[in-house]
Amino acid sequence: MNTLQSLKKNKIPSPAICISKNARNYFLLIIFASIAFQQTRAQADSRLLLADKYFSSGDYFTAAGLYEQFLHPPVKQKQPTGFPLNSKKNRTDVIGNNMNKYDILYKQAESYRLANYWEEAAERYKECLESDPAKYASALYWYSVCQRSLGKYKEAEANASQFLSTTAGSANPYQQSAENELETIQYIKNQLNRPDSILFTISKINSLNGQEKGIYAPAATQGNQLMITSTKIDSIVTPGVNPYHNRLFYSTLVNGNLQNILPVTIDGMDASLNQGTASLSANGDHLYFTQWKKENAQTISSIYYSTKTDSGWGIPVLLPLVNSEVSSSKQPFCSIEGKYLFFASDRPGGSGNFDIWISVLLPDGSAGEPVNAGEMLNTAANEQAPFYHSSSHSLVFASDRKPGMGGFDLFTAKGWDMNWEKPENIGYPVNSSRDDLYFYAPEKSSLLSKAIISSDRGSECCLETYTVSKTPKKNIIKGFVQDCKNNEPIADVEIIMKSVSGKVVSTKTAVDGSYQFEITGYADEQQLILGKELYKEKISGINITEIDDTGWLTDIFSNEPICIEKKLVIKPENVVTLYFDFDKSNLKERGIAQLDSIYSVLTEDSIATIQISGYTDGRGTEEYNKVLSDKRARSCAGYLIEKGIDPNRISFESFGACCPIEMEMINGRDNADGRSRNRRALINIKKD
Repeated sequence: MNTLQSLKKNKIPSPAICISKNARNYFLLIIFASIAFQQTRAQADSRLLLADKYFSSGDYFTAAGLYEQFLHPPVKQKQPTGFPLNSKKNRTDVIGNNMNKYDILYKQAESYRLANYWEEAAERYKECLESDPAKYASALYWYSVCQRSLGKYKEAEANASQFLSTTAGSANPYQQSAENELETIQYIKNQLNRPDSILFTISKINSLNGQEKGIYAPAATQGNQLMITSTKIDSIVTPGVNPYHNRLFYSTLVNGNLQNILPVTIDGMDASLNQGTASLSANGDHLYFTQWKKENAQTISSIYYSTKTDSGWGIPVLLPLVNSEVSSSKQPFCSIEGKYLFFASDRPGGSGNFDIWISVLLPDGSAGEPVNAGEMLNTAANEQAPFYHSSSHSLVFASDRKPGMGGFDLFTAKGWDMNWEKPENIGYPVNSSRDDLYFYAPEKSSLLSKAIISSDRGSECCLETYTVSKTPKKNIIKGFVQDCKNNEPIADVEIIMKSVSGKVVSTKTAVDGSYQFEITGYADEQQLILGKELYKEKISGINITEIDDTGWLTDIFSNEPICIEKKLVIKPENVVTLYFDFDKSNLKERGIAQLDSIYSVLTEDSIATIQISGYTDGRGTEEYNKVLSDKRARSCAGYLIEKGIDPNRISFESFGACCPIEMEMINGRDNADGRSRNRRALINIKKD
């Protein structure tokens, strides 16, 4: 697809024909053969008029070739009388109407530039500058644009600066454009230094027939099959009529190669129109695509849809509400759930030039009244080629807005329906200093892991297709561990992280209680096990509270704070023992007196805490004894709490019959006294 441009704007793409050098030469032979009988006896001015006619009609490629024929006619062709080119008698090379060969050369440079032949355009702008820098001052600006497009950023920056310096105070119309060009070059330089560029792999998709130029706008059909747009020569060539038209094809992508390229059969197709940039409905019953033609140097495009038939696709039907007689609509995309049709249009009511619009898809294949996607997405620049990726909730589109790397860049915006976040330039190396459009990525994958884009970065003129794969950034989980009572950070807590796949890694908290892990997979697939001496072991999942994805190479996930509780530690030197009757948990008089003493200690020392552990003798089941020991510990705690002690100063655990201090059987006989001493509660007073 060539990029059509006006002389006052650097790049405004619209569907056009992509032609390689060999095809170009063949095409020119057809054209020149058809007009050969006119050229034999015609004067030079008539040839210029023909070239100018092609230029005015927007066929810049043909115009450039005709200017070349005028400037460098075949050696055997005798020049008409008075023809001044190459004349030794006339060094000024005046052609007539006060024009010389550099005026024609400048027109040829414009033609090559507008046809995206940057190398050829740059050479001719340079010749004009060397001949008369003052007369062809604007050539310096366009020369800078060509150099930027060719990746010669240092030279492009120097020439743009020189242009601004030499035209300062003049009425040159490109001064603001040159300022913008310097901003673009600076943005490119910043993008080239992005550390995350090492995560990307960009590879051109080849075709088995070796004709990758002009293959663009891939759309999903099924499996690894794609529907692509490419150029095809008409079976019948009419003199004076461009025999190349864009058509839709099926192709299979296998190991980076397009195979089995077959035409899409559409009934009643108008061969005079171009077809391309297609999208299938969610149920596969309708095909939406653009048809366009060129009128008076303007590309007029409309969106059609066809219904699936046994042999292919039915007669195209114009979408009445989506299209308008006073504007163009193009590049349809059907959302994966089948609800919306996204497309680009310069219809009234937008922000300027082409905007992204949205229509509701109807069951019969038609679409409802379009709604502008809004000022958050659209600008006074051009927004085109929308693609929505449901898995990442991202709209990807092409725009020539700022900041950009030149031409059209791919942008992405999170959101859905009419609620969008601010779009961001996807950046280098997905974008280049040329045109980058027509994004595609399969669902159920990250946006840039298996993407396909269209770009003319590696071509002399035409869009080609590239795969984009990005290695995921490193994911770091960060968090900290604290005491459940006082929220103080705890150092040297051992944390073991287990994933559902069985992978185990461990670390310890720092002095400030912090820790971090590098993880693979999803956070909710990980489990943390925390342990430290004098603290209870704790098992915790990961609950992300914040994500910092601003790093080039690393995303940081913040886990919510985790608290752990201290264990009950019994020390003989400050332990009070309360005893209970068999199978009872109520307090005895002696026990109440002991608790009153403990109450006095706690009121006198405001930071003192107590730990209570409950026990039983060996009679009864393990489960029953666990419950009973818990009741005994709670009886002690409840008494002190009722007297006014803060519950946060009391902790307790129940141990059942696990830890007898006396033997309950001696020589096979029951030891009732020993058994009574095991029915107890131990209260440990801590004054730290």
